Amino acid sequence: MAAPPAPARPAAPAPQGAARPDPPAPDRPTPSGTAPGHPAASGTAPDHPGDPRPSRRFLARAALVTAVLSLAGALLGLVRDQALARLFGADSATDAFLVAWTVPEFAATLLIEDGLAFALIPAFSLALARRARDTAGDPVRALVATTLPRLTLAFVAVAALAAGAAPQLVAVLAPGLPDPALAVDCTRLTATCVLTFGLAGYCSAALRAHRRFLAPAAIYVAYNTGIVAGMLLLGGRWGVRAAAAGVAAGGCLMVLVQLPSLLRELRRRTTAGTAPGGADGRPMGLALMGSVLLFALSRQSQVLVERFLASGLPAGAISHLNYAQKVAQMPMVLSLMVCTVTFPVVARALADGDLQRARDRVERDLALAASLVLYGAAAVIACAPQIIEVLFQRGAFGPQDTAATAGVMRVYALGLLGQTLVGVLARSYFSAGRPTWYPAAAMGAGLAATALLGAAAVGTWGVLGIAAANAAGITFTAVLLLAGTGRRGVPLRARRVPGELARQLAAAAGATAAGAYAAHLVRAPLPSLAAGVLTVTAVLLPLGRVLGAHGLVSVLGSSLGSSLNSSRIPPRALSILRSLTRRLPHGSR
Repeated sequence: MAAPPAPARPAAPAPQGAARPDPPAPDRPTPSGTAPGHPAASGTAPDHPGDPRPSRRFLARAALVTAVLSLAGALLGLVRDQALARLFGADSATDAFLVAWTVPEFAATLLIEDGLAFALIPAFSLALARRARDTAGDPVRALVATTLPRLTLAFVAVAALAAGAAPQLVAVLAPGLPDPALAVDCTRLTATCVLTFGLAGYCSAALRAHRRFLAPAAIYVAYNTGIVAGMLLLGGRWGVRAAAAGVAAGGCLMVLVQLPSLLRELRRRTTAGTAPGGADGRPMGLALMGSVLLFALSRQSQVLVERFLASGLPAGAISHLNYAQKVAQMPMVLSLMVCTVTFPVVARALADGDLQRARDRVERDLALAASLVLYGAAAVIACAPQIIEVLFQRGAFGPQDTAATAGVMRVYALGLLGQTLVGVLARSYFSAGRPTWYPAAAMGAGLAATALLGAAAVGTWGVLGIAAANAAGITFTAVLLLAGTGRRGVPLRARRVPGELARQLAAAAGATAAGAYAAHLVRAPLPSLAAGVLTVTAVLLPLGRVLGAHGLVSVLGSSLGSSLNSSRIPPRALSILRSLTRRLPHGSR
C-alpha cells in the first residue's frame, strides 16, 4: 500500500559557512524553458540535504569553510607541538606521553577521519535520499535511534577496557620504554577519547551528510585548544601528564562544538511514525562496520609498528618520529580537505543510482589532491631543516633534535603521495555503503610491508629506516587500491592515472632539487625557508608544463602565479630565484 504523502515542509537553510543561490522569481521565465523553481532552471540544485546535486558555488564555499577551519586546527596543532617541545623537549618523558597518545591517534582514525565516517556518511545519505522521496516516518531519526545508543555503549566499554588495561597496552606498544609508569598514567587519561571521539565522529558524519560543514571542521580547533590549555595551566605541577589531561578535555570540546548543530538538524522534520531500522529499514550490517574498521585499524597500525621499533632506540627517537610526521603530513591533510566536502556528494550520488556523477567527482578529487600534495611534499623535502628550526628549535628542543627530526621528515615526505591516494581511493570504495574487504586486504599488505622493511632497516638506519618503511608500505597500498578500483569501488578510468602521476612526480622532483639548492644558499633560517619555498613554487609549474603534467598545471596554475606576484622575499633569495627560473627552459638536472 502506498504511503500517504508527507506534509509540505520548508526547504532547509543553507549549510553553515555556505550560501544558497537565489531561486528564480516565480513568474520569471527561465532560459532553459523549464518550470520555474525546477533545479535545472537556475543551473544548480538548491543546496539542502533533500537535493541530490549541490551547486559548485556551495561546494566551493563549503570547501573554503573546511579549509580555513582545518588550517586553523592544523596551526593550533603546531602550537601544541611547539608547546610540547618547549616545555618537555624530546626525551623519555615526551616518549611516554607519545606512547599514550597512540590511543587518541587510533580513535581519531577509527572514529572520526576514516572508519566511522566511511560507514555512517553513506548510511545517512541513503536515509536523506529516502526522506526526500517522502518515505513514511523519518529515516534519519530512525537511523539515529538504531545506531547511536548501541555505538555509545560500545565506546564506553572500549574506553573502560583501555583504561583498565593501560599497563598491558604500554608493555605491548613500547616494551623498551624507560618510564612505563608515566606512560600508563597518561594512557588512562587519554583512554577517555574512545568515548568522546566516537561521539564526535558520529556527530561529524551526520552533519556532513546533511551538508553542514562548519561545526565538523571546527573540532580540531576545539581539540588542540584543550591540549594547549592543559599544558599551559597544569604543566608546571603535573609535568607531561598535563598534556594527557588536555587530550581528555579536548575530546569533550569536540563533542560540545557539534552537538547544537546536530540537534537542530534532528528537530527539523516532525513525523507521524518511524521506520524500524536504518536508512533501508535495517540497522547497519556488521559486515560493513567490520570492513570499514579493519581498514582504518590497519592504516593506523603503521604508527604501532613505528613506535614498537623505535622504543628500542635511544631516548627521543619516538619524539623525533612524531614531530617529523606531524609536520610532514600537513600537505596531505590540506590536500584531502576537498574530499571531506565531496565524500557525502559521492555517497549521495550512489544512493540516487548516478554512477557517472560519482565517478566524475572521484576523478576530479584524485587529480586535485595529488597535485596539491606533491607541491607540499616538494616544499617539505627541500626545506625540512629550516621548517623544523623555525617551528621547534627553542627551549629544550636543540639543534641536534632539529637535525634528527628534519632527516626523518624528508624520508616521511616520500610517502605523502601514497598517503593521499589511499585517502581518496578508500572513500570511493566505501561510498556505496556496502561491505567490501578489498581495502582492508590492501592496507594489511601495506602494513606487512612496513613491518618487514622496518624490522630489516632499523638496525642499520635507525629512525630513518622506520620512516622509509612507512613510505614504502603506504605507497604499496596505494598501488593496490588504484589497481582494484574498476572491479570493487567506483569504476575509475584509471588507465591515464599512472602516466599523469609519473609526470607530476618528475616535476615535483625537479622543483625539490631547485628549492633545496636555493634554501642552502641563504644562511638565516626564515629567509632560507622563504627562498626554498618560493623556488619550488616558481619551478614546479613551468617544469610541469615542459613534462606534460597537465593535471598539475591546471590545478596549480592560477594559485602559484598569484603567490609569486604577491610575495616579498629578501634580495639574496630573489637573486637565487631569478637565476634558477632563467635556467629552467634550458633543461633540468
